[in-house]
Amino acid sequence: MGSITIFFNDTYYYYIIGNMKCVLDTNILVAAIRSPQGASSALMKLTLSNKIKPLVSVPLFLEYESVLLRPKHLEASKLSRSQVLNFLDVLSDFVEPIEIFYLWRPQLKDIKDDMVLELAVNGQADVIVTFNTKDFKPTIDKFNLELMLPNQFLKVIQHGDTE
Repeated sequence: MGSITIFFNDTYYYYIIGNMKCVLDTNILVAAIRSPQGASSALMKLTLSNKIKPLVSVPLFLEYESVLLRPKHLEASKLSRSQVLNFLDVLSDFVEPIEIFYLWRPQLKDIKDDMVLELAVNGQADVIVTFNTKDFKPTIDKFNLELMLPNQFLKVIQHGDTE
């Protein structure tokens, strides 16, 4: 991890760990649109204000779109299809695209989790932010990655706290 830069935003000091690279699992975006007050939404706000820059691949971004456009998520979020597409269009300007050169499959039970892991490995991420930590645990140490829930990652960003 790199140097610490301090940004002031509302009542929080955000400690941005200079070289920390993260991958946001699809379930983080789902939680963000469904619960605008939660930690996942706070991570989206930090992304859209250029305070963090998550890594994405084309397959992961397509999964974001596919999942966020499911009727149950549109209904729960009270967003229209065009609003979600607009959100993703804006989001695409604030992420770091990573080309996948090497496939690590199969490592995990779910092929979509393998896609997230491959992105993290190819992009040399420090952390995968997900609600699905148990499915990633079997191979996470092998690739020297951390798993964090959104509230844990937000705490690291806000306070530089890794405990």
